Amino acid sequence: MHFSRRGLLAASAAIAAASSVEAKPRAAGEPAWTPDATEIAGRIRRKEVSVVEVVEEAIRKAEALQPRINALVTSDFDRAMDKARGGQLSGPFAGVPFLIKDLDPYTGLPTRYGSRSSMGAGPEKAQTAFVETYDRAGLVVIGKSTTPEYGFLPTTEPMGFLPTRNPWNLKHSSGGSSGGAAAATAAGIVPFAHASDGGGSIRIPAANCGLFGLKPSRGRMIEGRPHGRGIDLSVAHVVSHSVRDSAAMFGASERTAAGSPFKAIGVVTKPLKKRLKVGLLLETGMGRKPDAEVIAAVEGAARLMASLGHRVEPTTWPMDGAQFGRDFTALWSTGAAELVAGVSKAMGRKADASVLEPFSLGMAELVASLKPGDIEAVVGRLQATSKAYDDWLTKYDVILSPVLGSPPVELGFVSGDVPFETLQARLMDYVGYTPVQNVAGAPAMSVPLHWTASGLPVGVQFAGRAGSEKMLFQLAYQLEAAQPWAHRKPPTSL
Repeated sequence: MHFSRRGLLAASAAIAAASSVEAKPRAAGEPAWTPDATEIAGRIRRKEVSVVEVVEEAIRKAEALQPRINALVTSDFDRAMDKARGGQLSGPFAGVPFLIKDLDPYTGLPTRYGSRSSMGAGPEKAQTAFVETYDRAGLVVIGKSTTPEYGFLPTTEPMGFLPTRNPWNLKHSSGGSSGGAAAATAAGIVPFAHASDGGGSIRIPAANCGLFGLKPSRGRMIEGRPHGRGIDLSVAHVVSHSVRDSAAMFGASERTAAGSPFKAIGVVTKPLKKRLKVGLLLETGMGRKPDAEVIAAVEGAARLMASLGHRVEPTTWPMDGAQFGRDFTALWSTGAAELVAGVSKAMGRKADASVLEPFSLGMAELVASLKPGDIEAVVGRLQATSKAYDDWLTKYDVILSPVLGSPPVELGFVSGDVPFETLQARLMDYVGYTPVQNVAGAPAMSVPLHWTASGLPVGVQFAGRAGSEKMLFQLAYQLEAAQPWAHRKPPTSL
């Protein structure tokens, strides 16, 4: 890990002093506590501030906050300053500081995947077409954000690194797998950051950190990392403070070439005009109710939707939730099986707990226990679930539900060293709402509409049919205007 540009000792003392007074949320309607990426880019274009000043400020914040929240796994401060001084930046976000999630290669930096097995990785010589969209947008990458081991868990506590902490309460998880991206954005280091979602990994950290996070449809965005799980679950985008930042970056990175599965929507800028039919879902697919604070969040969102003229009615899951949970776990586990096989081959011996986490090894063992043809059957049932989801969304414009079964959990509750069966049971309750959209290839967003009495954010999920991102963005603008959130400042922030 490289944080050499100023040194962390003095920064640690500074942030300790600054955090002795807890920041209070501003009243609704007051300006955002920190400028979003759109505003920063506008200030740069108007020459109200220089790129050098903006990037230096982001580096200062990163060095000051890193000892407390651990959101970066690798810094790239020197190259970022060289880029800022170069004066050759262009694009909608020219000069805005940014972070790349450490599951994707970025030229010149190592990719460690949150794993001890990749600790010795050297600098990457290439990057994906999707990551290149960030360079074309003019963003200045100041480093890579933390992630759990290979993105497997909904918390960012990799055993080879320090845990990433939630800026709203340092004892709690920032979520995962884009936990570093969300923590850094929530704390004000960067205005938004790269994130990816294979089972909820944009929506979960957004929900935990009081941010907006939209997971796009499968095939909507310019191609990113290759997959190998039978169904392409993962798609990339950003976590952000504002809807407009997310919408603008979406417009800069969606597929527009011939053969794209969806017609490009460009940059959505206006709120929703029409009224929607909303299906309200509270229980998990296994019939379990979420935490009382989550119920309050979702019911509050339902009342807000009704006050905006939308029709809200209860609905139920379109599939057998218990079977879906088992099938998704099996499919998800094939990624761990591939990881264990690859690491074992590279080491010349069987990978064990000295290089991989117990949960990763447990998932690989689960796959090894399956009979021939089991994975094909799993894929077949999940494809049937995808069709059932599509049929469900012919009855509703959008599904309103929790993102998670509880507010942000404390660190350690769903970490990779929890006994495998115990962790599986906890995950079924905690993340029972987000994976179905990954299987169906449908878009969904976490909107920060609720905070608990103790000050923890609770995101609410709105999900649509494949290709319905324009409607979701328009709804998000409407919700943002009706119940603003950008004035809320976490205690650990600058």
